[in-house]
Amino acid sequence: MKNIGKLCVITDTAIQKKYSHYEIAEMAIKGGADIIQFRDKSMSSIELVETAEKIAALCRKHNVLFLINDRVDVTMIVSNSGGVHLGKEDISIKDARKLLGSRKIIGGTAHSLKEAVQREKEGADYIGYGHIYATGSKFKPDKPKGTAELRKILKKVNIPVLAIGGIGLGNIEEVIQTGVHGAAVIGSVLKSKDPIKAVRELRKRIYEK
Repeated sequence: MKNIGKLCVITDTAIQKKYSHYEIAEMAIKGGADIIQFRDKSMSSIELVETAEKIAALCRKHNVLFLINDRVDVTMIVSNSGGVHLGKEDISIKDARKLLGSRKIIGGTAHSLKEAVQREKEGADYIGYGHIYATGSKFKPDKPKGTAELRKILKKVNIPVLAIGGIGLGNIEEVIQTGVHGAAVIGSVLKSKDPIKAVRELRKRIYEK
């Protein structure tokens, strides 16, 4: 099994305008994030590649896994990328594996037990499951899953699961107590007064389980 870190910080410049993707990555790494996932739905492909190259170089220097959201093509181009995270509407995990090979890490989003089992069957290296709590980072038409549903997922899949959605210092311990591998965070870091400190505190609570 590939080495998947326990704390993933997702970069986002839609929910906040104070920091660039690169600045978020820098702060997250200083705080002790294991994974940086670069996510931007509005950039052109040229901008995505240029930004991803810079963040990938930073992550490589600090031995942090760098993942690109949605875009297998950008992942193929960026020399130091560690892999890709794919949602339901993206290229299939099976096809992504053909393009990226066995060494790159491929994560898949799941919103239900059925989807989680399917992502594992398709060959995902880890699952991003949520949203666990209410979140303002993305519009979610369905209700939060909660930790009881998360526990059900963990009994049925054998690959690492990263919980996502509304996770912060106030509830990270409840999440980690389920036995989940780790968590992916956005707003609780990017909207905090001190993002580095927020990441540091989250990491501490995840690794103290």
